Amino acid sequence: MLAAKAVKALGAMSGTSLDGVDAAVLLTDGEQILEFGTTGYRAYSDAERDVLRAALGKWQEDDCSAAHEVVIKAHHEALSGFQDIELVGFHGQTLAHDPKGRGTHQLGDGAALAEALGLPVVWDFRSADVAMGGEGAPLAPFFHFACAKWIGASEPIAFLNLGGVGNLTWVDPGKAKPEEDGALLAFDTGPANAPINDLVAQRLGQDCDRDGKLAARGQVEDGALELFLEEAFFRRIPPKSLDRDDFSLMLDLVRELGDADAAATMTGMAATAVMLGMEHCPKPPSKVLVTGGGRKNPVMMKMLRASLDCPVEPVESVGLDGDMLEAQAFAYLAVRVARGLPTSAPMTTGVAAPVGGGQISRPEELGA
Repeated sequence: MLAAKAVKALGAMSGTSLDGVDAAVLLTDGEQILEFGTTGYRAYSDAERDVLRAALGKWQEDDCSAAHEVVIKAHHEALSGFQDIELVGFHGQTLAHDPKGRGTHQLGDGAALAEALGLPVVWDFRSADVAMGGEGAPLAPFFHFACAKWIGASEPIAFLNLGGVGNLTWVDPGKAKPEEDGALLAFDTGPANAPINDLVAQRLGQDCDRDGKLAARGQVEDGALELFLEEAFFRRIPPKSLDRDDFSLMLDLVRELGDADAAATMTGMAATAVMLGMEHCPKPPSKVLVTGGGRKNPVMMKMLRASLDCPVEPVESVGLDGDMLEAQAFAYLAVRVARGLPTSAPMTTGVAAPVGGGQISRPEELGA
């Protein structure tokens, strides 16, 4: 087990938006953030994105060989070239997530990556949580707790990640540890960028509604929004999580709308889901800090500010990097796994008790 010391860890994240691999260095002892390091990004090509999109919904027993090749190649390229790294946190690519049914599937072999990089790799972060009755997601909340401490927050604060799926972390920075009762509440709010990306890919052949320009030209269709809000997910008490495609009905709800109105309506759906999620917070947060691609969508941010009763700002407003926060989170979690510390708790995933996920593959064990 790793001793309590500063570790230079490298984290990687490839999210459900399927844009590419983020890589980020973090100096941490697995409890405190000591220093943020260099970052990198390796975009997926259109052909690679098509391969990954075709694999969505597949499970471990399915043939995912083409997608696996893309994931390992992209991560190897993204993670090579960083200096003096001691440990790598590798999330893999989520293809399917059904924690109360078949489990969860993050494609990627940490042992193969450890051999390719010549570094110890922590991976398979979610399985232990699911095996103990948890949702297996979201996993960034323990890192959000450390971020709240790092920025010197004194009042409850919320981190809102708008990636493919939206997830919210409410943090009480007055608590000593993230696993402590009342320190955190975390859950998926609903769909965010993934269905909007799918819409513009299908209709316009583009990868996303860049800068919200398409949505800005449209109007929210209230009837479609009301049907969307009838989904049972919104009545579930958190913690709760989603698969990327759990809300594929969104595309059906906007099928008859023009491109701009469809994009505006789906953006409104994501923002309204966040508003409903905020009702679960134990206490209103002093502010909401937004990370992920959604913070770059002015229409999304305007809708959030109009619907929430507190300031809504990108995480850059407090000195954090919204493009790299999740990659940094998996660097942080990798050190926690190596130290035998928990990575999730009852109020972040619904797991029965605080649990440390992840397994460690070391190149020396592989004959590298």
